[in-house]
Amino acid sequence: MSRVRTVTLLEKVLYPLYELRLKRELRGKKRPKHIAVMADGNRRWAREAGLTDISQGHRAGGAKIGELVRWSAEMDVDVVTLYLLSTENLQRTSEEVELLFDIISDVIEDLATEHYSCRVRLVGHLDLLPPDVVERMQRSAESTTGKAGLTVNIAVGYGGRQEIVDAVRSLIRDEAARGTTTDALAEAVTVDSIGEHLYTSGQPDPDLVIRTSGEQRLSGFLLWQAAYSEIWFTDTYWPAFRKIDFLRALREYSQRSRRFGK
Repeated sequence: MSRVRTVTLLEKVLYPLYELRLKRELRGKKRPKHIAVMADGNRRWAREAGLTDISQGHRAGGAKIGELVRWSAEMDVDVVTLYLLSTENLQRTSEEVELLFDIISDVIEDLATEHYSCRVRLVGHLDLLPPDVVERMQRSAESTTGKAGLTVNIAVGYGGRQEIVDAVRSLIRDEAARGTTTDALAEAVTVDSIGEHLYTSGQPDPDLVIRTSGEQRLSGFLLWQAAYSEIWFTDTYWPAFRKIDFLRALREYSQRSRRFGK
């Protein structure tokens, strides 16, 4: 049997059967309400696919995001956080960074259409991005404010340490505006008060963090919020991430016993 025919058989017959099996296994099992995804491996996927233009990897990765949102809605997930552009990524070549800005803006605009029922929020240090890029992203995100469905956080210009710094600064500014004295300020800094000033304020912490591409580290992603999250790694590159991979992550989560540090 040729490779083409083998792939066709897998995609048309075996994968759907495996998907049904995974869904049966998940019936009645605990599921994550907030899933955070480190969508990693676009450039490596492009290189291994023999593509000389890595932009094709980024575009394939961008196209995968809509699929993940649909899968998550189908599995009753309430919040999805996608790590798409870190503060470190901003140090890449200007050509690649501009490409990423364009692709991420396109993704947000797509999620804002009638094809999706979700609310989009931008989480990150947006001051690091060009004003016109921020304006384009915010315009699309704000158009989803009144929509029903799950919440999709787009982490762009994001760094976990920077988020904590920003949260503490915001907390101090708020306390200063209230007239809090210097002596009382230290007592105002608590786990709860910092949490209220994070980019994801008002949302539950992620139950499950998924990272694609084989890397096994958080790379600064949601350092505060992911303290007790379950983490699932896969060697699959993000553009090749399939629904069965997503369901396997949910199955793995359902089998774990969460202790929250106890």
